[in-house]
Order: sequence, then structure tokens, then C-alpha cells
Amino acid sequence: MSHRCLALVGVLAAVIAAVSLVPVSVAGQAPPAAAALDRAMKSLSQPWTQTRTAWGDPDLQGVWSYATTTPLQRPDALAGKDVLTDAEVEELAAQTASRQDAPPRKGDVGAYNNFWFDRGRSTGRTSLIVDPPDGKLPAMTPEAQKARAARAAYLREHPADSYLDRTPTDRCIMYHGVPPLPSGYSNTYQIFQTPGLVAILDEEIHHVRLVPLNGRPHLSQNIRRWNGDSRGHWEGNTLVVETTNFNDKTALRYGGSSNTRAVERFKRVSADMIDYQYTITDPTVYTKPFTVAIPMPRRDDRIYEYACHEGNHAMVGILSGARADEKAAEEAAKKGSSR
Repeated sequence: MSHRCLALVGVLAAVIAAVSLVPVSVAGQAPPAAAALDRAMKSLSQPWTQTRTAWGDPDLQGVWSYATTTPLQRPDALAGKDVLTDAEVEELAAQTASRQDAPPRKGDVGAYNNFWFDRGRSTGRTSLIVDPPDGKLPAMTPEAQKARAARAAYLREHPADSYLDRTPTDRCIMYHGVPPLPSGYSNTYQIFQTPGLVAILDEEIHHVRLVPLNGRPHLSQNIRRWNGDSRGHWEGNTLVVETTNFNDKTALRYGGSSNTRAVERFKRVSADMIDYQYTITDPTVYTKPFTVAIPMPRRDDRIYEYACHEGNHAMVGILSGARADEKAAEEAAKKGSSR
């Protein structure tokens, strides 16, 4: 059995063990992402034949969720432990809900609560990383460590000199990136297929990725994109998508660079579930590749436009606040020097 198959078996087995432990909302129903996972897990035990498009490709079309509270990396307290017990999954769900509904700290304007969040729930595994086996990101190269420390030091001194100091998320350019990592909500892909082409719509910041399947080469290395350049092909019933050509401004949430190579694998394993996995290779940042596995259940929802730019008052507030802080610091310095 291949490594990828072993990873899928482990992930799905852990999810099955956690199915009955879904936290309920005030209305007495599971949150949408968790409910989708319930249905998808039931579908795994039902007879199913791979559906195909009119032109014969495996049919991946639909709306799919990658929401989960499982962390990317295994917590140190769970070292050596791949799968949570039922009780631990239930406790984790309760802790997550409690944190989200906690009142804001003094001076904190607060954020969303459980009414708005749709994080899904734990997959039952202790990390989304399935390789390396310890569930941790590989060690960073010395050069990458120095670059990250230098960037952090710069931002401590210059958090908002201009919009260029802010993240691509603050600027409504991108959020999840390619490949994605789960967040508090909008963890949704919609997949469309035509002969020779797959389109993947990411709900967050409304990015559409076009994936040619006709064997055309990647773009020239001097053409760089926020979400890279994707090319795909079929390996049996699995859609394999390779993405390269990221730009040097892309802030990938798992920590990549313009040299990142991402290989995603989408395999529909039932009417309501896609086995989704990806491997990241970037020798300029990490000393070896790592692989992430996220069960992706089908959702019945429609995706509405994520109109980030139209309501992005946060950027104005961030920059105005930084100017106010600078002015206050200058006035304090003047008072101190006049004494």
C-alpha cells in the first residue's frame, strides 16, 4: 500500500471515530462544515461507483469543504500520538467553542463568535501533516531562519509604514493561498470541469485557479503569480495538480517562498468525500518535503462573492492608527526633552 493510501486510511479512520461527537449549535444542529463531514463519512460505507463527466474524466465537480480544527503541526504535548481518543475529540470541540465565545480582553475590540465561525471539527488526527511521521514541519534551512528573523525584526519597527508592510490578507489580495490551510470560516473550494481544464474557486477572497490538463508547460520562470501557476493531469482517478512560479511576496501560511513546488492530489472516494492531500517541496526554506492530508466533504451550499476590497476599511484603520501612534510618540518625546 502506498504512503498516500496509508495516510488516507489513517485520516478517514480517525474521522469515523469522531463522527458521533459533533458539537451542536444553539439551534440544535451541527455547524455546516461539521454536518457536511457527518454526511460524507456515512457515504463512505455506501456502494458507490466513480462518476464521470460527459467526456470521461472522473467527476470532481461540486462544493467541497476543507474546514477542520486539526492543527497543521502536532502539539508538543501529543508527541508520538497520531490519533485522538473519542473523549479527547469531544474535549477539543468544547475548548474551541469556549475560546470563540469568550468575551474580549480589556482593550481588545473582539472578533467573531460561534455564530459566525464555521471551523468544522477535528479530523481525529493530531496534525494535518502526515509526513514527516512526527507531524511537524521539517527544520528550516539556516538561510530561511535568518530571513524570517530579519523580516520579523523589520515589522516590529515598521508594522504599517505603508500598505506594503501589511499582509496580502489585509490587502485583500489572497488569504488561504495555494494549497490552502483551514481557518475560521470560508474554507470552501468549488470545482468546475470542462474538457482539458479544471477551475478551482476558493471562497476566501474569491480567487479562481485555472488548471490546464492538456500538457502545456508551466509559464516562464520570469512570470510570477500570487497563487502560482498550476498544471494538472490524471493518474487513474486522481487529479494531480503541480503549482510553481509563486512570487516573492506570497505569504504562504505554511511558510514558503518563490521556490515552492506544491503537488496536490484530489481523489473522490465516495459520493460526498474527496481525499485531498498535498506535498510541499522548497529546499530554500525547508530541509525536506512535507505532506498534508485533509478529508474534504461535499457541501450543499452555494458560494457567494467574497467582496473583500469593497468593504476593506481595516486597511484605512490600520494605517491611520499607525500614524496616530507615531504622532503620540513624537509628542511624548517632545515633552520628555523639554523637562
